[in-house]
Amino acid sequence: MAESTKLVLLVCLCCFQCILGNSQLPLQDDYHGAKPTRGEPWPLPQSYSPSAETFYLDRMSFEFRATGATCDTLNAAIQRYSELLFDDAPTDKRLKFFPRLDRLSSADGSVNTLSVHVQEACDTAGNMYPALESNEAYNLTVESPNSQLLANTVWGALRGLETFSQLVYEGSESKLEINKTVIMDFPRFQYRGILLDSSRHFLSVDIIKKNLDAMAYNKFNVFHWHIVDDQSFPYESIHFPEMSAAGSYFGLSHTYTQADIRDIVEYARLRGIRVVPEFDTPGHTQSWGKAIQNLLTKCYSSGKLNGNYGPIDPTLNSTYAFLTKFFGEVAEVFPDHYIHLGGDEVSFSCWQSNPDITDFMKKMSFGTNYAELEQYYMQKYVFIISHLAYSVLILYCVRLLG
Repeated sequence: MAESTKLVLLVCLCCFQCILGNSQLPLQDDYHGAKPTRGEPWPLPQSYSPSAETFYLDRMSFEFRATGATCDTLNAAIQRYSELLFDDAPTDKRLKFFPRLDRLSSADGSVNTLSVHVQEACDTAGNMYPALESNEAYNLTVESPNSQLLANTVWGALRGLETFSQLVYEGSESKLEINKTVIMDFPRFQYRGILLDSSRHFLSVDIIKKNLDAMAYNKFNVFHWHIVDDQSFPYESIHFPEMSAAGSYFGLSHTYTQADIRDIVEYARLRGIRVVPEFDTPGHTQSWGKAIQNLLTKCYSSGKLNGNYGPIDPTLNSTYAFLTKFFGEVAEVFPDHYIHLGGDEVSFSCWQSNPDITDFMKKMSFGTNYAELEQYYMQKYVFIISHLAYSVLILYCVRLLG
């Protein structure tokens, strides 16, 4: 990827971060009295105290050192940032690049160690995955010869490691340098997400991973995966494999296998990113009906079937039996405590045309208020979700009904 392309990607993500990120944009004079010409942290930390004093980072002598709790998440991050800082690969193959400052070096010493101290255990089941309540605060002190990164949790340590890497720049002698700095930081918003829609435009696993990398560089922490919709059903279900076989673009070449999903969830976890999937119902389900018979409502014109299908049929017991089995699987595949269940943009016209739906409306005393029918469906839907293996899977967003 050309450097200009990388810069555009970073700028685009930063625009989102202005809205959702830790803090405000760094203004020209908002540097606590100093206007540094060096590596800069992004987004601007809560407290940022840079100095003109500079230090070398030498790959032969520098090391990251875990001094507190450790786990695979922290070990993988240390390895990842070691490669980002000292990888000798050509620039166009690197995921990040350092700003180059064309000036003579005047380093006042060297940084030989960054001690990373995580206070809370990060290898227990409860701390294995990031969550909405995760503490991402950290304190970073860059000094010679030993610098310190202190965080209560591994998720804060990940953000601190990213900030440390952002402070590093390449001097005129092609040596890596960093300025003496003190940072105390925590995110302004607990939820900092980006949505990707793989149902209308299939995204390969590699592309999703590149987006996760870019999110980590900008300290985003939620990948909202709009994985299925009317247009396609690329999610490979364990219990209903025919759904992706019939509903995806170009069959198996455009599906996410269970191994793919585990790979993406794990890749995100190691970067402190939650994966929140979206399975929108009762509308946006045309691709579902290609494999599951009697799931969608049959539409009528002038009292006769017209061959079209509408939203999920909320009147059949078989609908809720299917939803229970399918989302029981989803709860096992996606470990996050939240799932997006949709409920938006439900067209009532097909329901209105179907005589069986009309009879059900009379039986339930709904009259002609099809919003009540949708509410009936959503209440049963949420009840099912809230009683699955992950009992904290809840409705994230639905249309408010009158």
